[in-house]
Amino acid sequence: MVDAILARSKELKQALTDFVYDAEGELATAFEKFVAEKLAQSQSKESKHRDTIVDIFLTHGQVGTKTPLELFIESKPELSEDDRQLILNWKRSFSGLFAIQEILPDGFKLINWLTTKLYIVKPNDSETLEAMSRLKLGEMLVTRIAPVEDYWTVFSPYVQLGNLGKPKLAVAIGNFRQNYKSDLYGDAPELLEEAWKSVERYHQDFLDFFGTDQMTLSGYHLGKKIAEFQDFLTQRRMDEVGLDPNKSLAEMAQEAGVSDEELTEMAEAMGLDEESAAKMMQNKAAAKMVTPQIELPPDLKKAEEVTILAHPRWGQMLLTTYTQFEALLKAEDLQSVKGADKLVRKYLTDAEVNPFVWHRLTEQYPTQLETVLRSFLQRPDFDLKTDLDPLLQEHHKPLEPELPDIASVPLHLHNLFQEALAEVSKTKAKEKADKKPTKGFKRS
Repeated sequence: MVDAILARSKELKQALTDFVYDAEGELATAFEKFVAEKLAQSQSKESKHRDTIVDIFLTHGQVGTKTPLELFIESKPELSEDDRQLILNWKRSFSGLFAIQEILPDGFKLINWLTTKLYIVKPNDSETLEAMSRLKLGEMLVTRIAPVEDYWTVFSPYVQLGNLGKPKLAVAIGNFRQNYKSDLYGDAPELLEEAWKSVERYHQDFLDFFGTDQMTLSGYHLGKKIAEFQDFLTQRRMDEVGLDPNKSLAEMAQEAGVSDEELTEMAEAMGLDEESAAKMMQNKAAAKMVTPQIELPPDLKKAEEVTILAHPRWGQMLLTTYTQFEALLKAEDLQSVKGADKLVRKYLTDAEVNPFVWHRLTEQYPTQLETVLRSFLQRPDFDLKTDLDPLLQEHHKPLEPELPDIASVPLHLHNLFQEALAEVSKTKAKEKADKKPTKGFKRS
């Protein structure tokens, strides 16, 4: 049996959804644009994912200075104060990767794997409750939940992932990050703030080490410099917490209150050297968030040249064609440049060429870039100052940065990824060993 307030939440959610789908004018335009952009940026094409994107717009979309929730309430003066408050509380709704911790008569106790926060969640109709009753302890779900009084309800279709081992769970987290970037820490603003601070701090570290926010190197040399940068970061973090280089590992472990064996195990699990692990044990505050290891992708290591552009919010962009694009902008005759249109199209459509890259080119080559875009778009009146951002939005490029991969992650997620990698490595090693041909005589 579903509580009256849950049943009412379902009715209001349906009314809100109908309101948005039936809308015209500015709301309809904002809705279509939001859904199209989110679908273009995600990997999933499933109908459940599209429905969830619609639900995200319902609660977090923007129509001028107002949200669809506010417009809906304004259009329904007959709503009670309780209804209005219930709807406005949906601003706190978020998507999460949940594990079932406890099965309740009318719902579940769920933990959001991304932030380790717990929720009592109840479906708002008997059909969903019956379908979810077949779920088992430990199973993983991707869904969106919204507050109802002192508990939460299932706000969007749920995707059942089953019981996942560490490697598959790590993949699931990666997929979630790709599909729901804005909800990565949707229920933990403190973690999101720390992650953004880490991006800005990383940018300053980058400037301190490289001395510039833009450079072009061969992939081989860039790989070597990044390895040196990683060492620089490790040493800087150790210096920040006052790690005494003259102390032995045994002394550091003793001060941290752990045995030598525990320190070694921790280092292996986290993919750190033992000194870094000791540093983290000494400073528990620093251990809440961990900076990911920097690794240049294999294709970039082999590239003839890679241009790296750094920004305190967008992070670091690695482009193998940036100097080619510069050469295109410097050419006196655009038509004489082989593959010019293909390169411009690539920069407009590739996700890796984000608005920051375009704005950097605008700063460096304003006149030339405007000329190139006028020619490519066949728009002689194209104005770089007023038309560039709308053009980038047309090609599904978000104008505001999303959290880059270099951002620090909560310690429990870092450990999970390290353990998942270790498991995958062991499995591959075993498979390789099993495939080795036997030597000597075969037994018949």
